[in-house]
Amino acid sequence: MTEPWLPTLITPDPQSGYDLAIKLARMAVKLTQPSAEVREKLRPTYDRDAAALIQVSGVVATYFQTVAAANGYWRQAAGRSTAEG
Repeated sequence: MTEPWLPTLITPDPQSGYDLAIKLARMAVKLTQPSAEVREKLRPTYDRDAAALIQVSGVVATYFQTVAAANGYWRQAAGRSTAEG
């Protein structure tokens, strides 16, 4: 098992939440392929592949949904009650 690294999913604003979503995606790759050397060798395979890059956007979007839900979609920070939709 790896060292704990995951911060709280609660963030002060949507930009911080999006940054966290990107970090979650990057850490998933790092934990799946722990060898930096192998990741560097594989990068040319996908860094020019439009489909792979679009797929990354989908992964980040999924993580961002998770962070946003954990933050109540930042409703309180926007001055709205949690009962509003």
